Amino acid sequence: MIILSKMQVAVLFGGVSSEHEVSRVSAGYVVRELDRALYTVHTVGITKDGRWLYYTGDDKSMADGSWEQDPHNVPCVLSPDRNTHGLLILYPDHTETVRLDVVFPVLHGKNGEDGTMQGLLQLSGIPFVGCRALSSAVCMDKAVTHSLLEAARIEQAHYLWFYADLYHTRADVIKNKIAARLDFPVFVKPANAGSSVGISKVNSIDELDAAVEKAAKEDGKIVVEEGITGAEVECAVMGNEEPIASTVGEIGASAEFYDYDDKYKNGTSRLYIPARLPEEKIEEIRAIAKRAYHMLGCRGLARVDFFVREKDGRVLLNEINTLPGFTAISMYPKLWEHEGVSGQELLNRLIAYALAV
Repeated sequence: MIILSKMQVAVLFGGVSSEHEVSRVSAGYVVRELDRALYTVHTVGITKDGRWLYYTGDDKSMADGSWEQDPHNVPCVLSPDRNTHGLLILYPDHTETVRLDVVFPVLHGKNGEDGTMQGLLQLSGIPFVGCRALSSAVCMDKAVTHSLLEAARIEQAHYLWFYADLYHTRADVIKNKIAARLDFPVFVKPANAGSSVGISKVNSIDELDAAVEKAAKEDGKIVVEEGITGAEVECAVMGNEEPIASTVGEIGASAEFYDYDDKYKNGTSRLYIPARLPEEKIEEIRAIAKRAYHMLGCRGLARVDFFVREKDGRVLLNEINTLPGFTAISMYPKLWEHEGVSGQELLNRLIAYALAV
């Protein structure tokens, strides 16, 4: 096969987010796996304080954070002007334009996975990997996701949500509602904070104040969900109008629940692929994952997380991640690898879906 010209791909990493560190690691995977015979790769790091830097160093420095001290970094911006269709590299004595064919925003959590970056990319007219602005925002907000899934009659854990400032003035009313509607233990979560950040397991009313305070540091909207005893499983989905779903993976969490450190840092949780479930249950989960993906307007990719309740085998949807992790211990690439899709082929497909929108 003769490649007449390489596609210009920008990989964005870091971000103003509580998941800044894991984004750097995920982006390292993407940068390593992109086929250099097909793509010219441009890496753009976003610092925690929001500076955009055009970075030309290696992926190891991306992962450990030392990339920010690279003396070759140059400030840059993504232009919303569709005639630019790419990056403006702001050298001290001149500005260079890099026209892009596609952007892969490897950004987790706020200011990256929540529709903000997707809105900028849609303004720019540049194709990008992942869900559009609206579906990204919807899936990021756990309260909105719950409400839409409930309207679609997709089963979930029992829940309620409220604004954190209301808790300061009406805590007793909210506590009474929680006690009346949910069985303890419950999980208190910020509605918009990414994967397992700011979450607390609460065993009694007396523990609610501290849990709400912790969650409120991440977001002004709080979700409380009834705890589920059972298997925690995940399904990888990709595609546009006709998405495909992987088999189902199961998490054997090493912590009390599958928290941020367990997902991304210590890697002590055990993953079972396929999940230790009957085949008919796996097929049920795959079908629900595709239904939820389509109903919430997802495109490109998402990881759909579920509980399988121990007492009755009911499948309960937990959350949808529109830019799942791509680290060495992340379920999304591992599930596709199990299906025979290599990391390189996975990225080729995701870029193809981006260009097809």
